[in-house]
Formats: sequence, structure tokens, C-alpha cells
Amino acid sequence: MDLFLRSWTALRTAVAELPDEDFEQPSGCTGWLVRDLVCHLIIDAQDVLITLVTPAEAEPTVDAVTYWNVENQPPTGEDPLDALTVRLAAAYEDPYLLRFHLDDVGSAAGRAAELADPRARVSTRDEILTVADYLSAYVLEWTLHHLDLTAHLPDAPEPPAEGLARSRAMLEEIADAAFPASFTDKDALLIGTGRRAPTDAERAALGELAPKLPLVLG
Repeated sequence: MDLFLRSWTALRTAVAELPDEDFEQPSGCTGWLVRDLVCHLIIDAQDVLITLVTPAEAEPTVDAVTYWNVENQPPTGEDPLDALTVRLAAAYEDPYLLRFHLDDVGSAAGRAAELADPRARVSTRDEILTVADYLSAYVLEWTLHHLDLTAHLPDAPEPPAEGLARSRAMLEEIADAAFPASFTDKDALLIGTGRRAPTDAERAALGELAPKLPLVLG
């Protein structure tokens, strides 16, 4: 739970400190500008709030790792929901409004996470999992989107090191294989999820893992 809060706070702080012109820069998500990504984060925060007040009594069906659906084709940006996010983001017009809404809803999501019983069970996406596992899964979400936010913004702060390390470990569990020790946590996440292509040397180091990539999480 602490890592969820640190990762989420770092991401929201990075957004809050962006100059207005950076909202028109491309993000690491195909087809999305930074403003579109920030709009998606607002929707993510709403999802966290909804899930934390959707209790379940049955046994968990997934954990922090199996929560993720895995595909092998990166998004093209043409999905109807992705397109809706772009239209919603454009409707904000002023970056200040995006910052304000993310801070407002995002702060509430953080408080809800702090108050939640980690042993409680919640329901989302037709699955049941503990609050602890749900929040742990979102460490990976926040970390990947923090990398997306800073993909073309070299002066923006990167995700917390502990969030990168935990996210790498989760991705390795999802892949059922370890990334080469020579890979930084950031490179393992970017290459592993298809956010950048490996170099020839990196592909060789990946060995039998290379054909399994990318792992597109949804």
C-alpha cells in the first residue's frame, strides 16, 4: 500500500509540475499526447475509487499478477475507448483544468487507498481480489504511465526507483521469466511492454524470452 501511494504521488506531482506546452508533446502511449495520458489517469483514479467501494464476499479469483490480461500486439491508438479519451482530453482545453481534475480525483483515490483495509476483498472487471493485491497491481500501472509521461520530456522526473524495481519483478512474474541482469529496471519495462524495441545486443541477451515479447497489459 505504501508503494502504491509513493508511485501515485510521484506521478501526480510530475503532472502538476509540467509546463503548459508539455501537454501537447507526444506521450509513450501510441496515438496519445501528454494531455490524453493525463485524462486517462483521471479515469484511472475514478476506477480506483469505484473499486475500493465495491466490496466482495467471495474468494479472490485473481491476485496482483494474474489481474493483468496479456496480449502480444501493442495498441494502435484506434480503439474506440482510446479515441474517446482523446476527445475528452481535448474538451478540457486548458491544461490547468486537467491538472486540477487529476489533483482533485487523484487525491481522493490516494486517501481512499490509505483508509482501505488491505485484507478486504473488492470486485472489478468481473474479478475479485484483495485490496492489497489490487493496489499492488496499480503500482505497475502508475509506473508504466509515469514512463509514458516522461517518454519525450527529458527534464521531467522519472518514477521512484522502488516502483520501477517492483514493477519489473511483477512483469517477470507475468512473463514467467527474468529479464537479463544487464537490463536496467526501466529498460526491462520499456522493452518488455513494447514501449521501445530492443537493440540487436539486447535482443540477443533476451534469448528465449525475446519471442514472447512484447507483453501488452490490459
